Amino acid sequence: MRITLVEDNVGLAKGIAYRLEDAGHAVDILHDGTDAAEFLRTDTSDMIILDINLPGTDGLRILSELRERGDQRPVVLLTARAATEDRVLGLDAGADDYLIKPFEMAELEARVRALARRRAVPQRRVRQVGRLAFDPDARQLLDGDTPVELPRRELAVFECLLDAGERLVTKSALLDYAYGVGADVEEQVIEVYISRIRSRLKPYGIGIKAQRGLGYQLRVSEAP
Repeated sequence: MRITLVEDNVGLAKGIAYRLEDAGHAVDILHDGTDAAEFLRTDTSDMIILDINLPGTDGLRILSELRERGDQRPVVLLTARAATEDRVLGLDAGADDYLIKPFEMAELEARVRALARRRAVPQRRVRQVGRLAFDPDARQLLDGDTPVELPRRELAVFECLLDAGERLVTKSALLDYAYGVGADVEEQVIEVYISRIRSRLKPYGIGIKAQRGLGYQLRVSEAP
């Protein structure tokens, strides 16, 4: 999954991101509430981990705005407030789960897994891509009943291009989608992934068009 993490404690945010990335997720990290509120208006991550006490806009306000505009992504609230009324406020604002600091990373990971399982049942959707089918919840690309193998990062790049439809996607956007915003990874790695994806999907009539300096676009034609 892609997870948006909003936490003003830089050390804690890095620790959470490390554990989640080690479990196979991409993580976008934001430390300021106002920046996070703006980011989440256009962000398409699968889950949000949100601290309540933030500089700028506080986490409960951000959560309320998400729900008011119909954004139903799972949200885990993080807070140092242990009182029952504080937990009630968070859950009433639309949180799916609530974790009190300090907490064990293993517990956060377990709650993320539980929310991911809960989310997958009603939102399971398979998308057709030429002769292939992409199941974003199972993280599988299928030719009929046969899986088409794409390594995790390549699959993330493919999904980003698929979500974009006919729009061009920049290298930096693809990098953010595959690794999370601010990851210490060179953009050139995207060129490697694009080359590999082209080779793997060419037999199925799926290609990637590049426009120099602008980005990439998924193209589907009849398979040979």
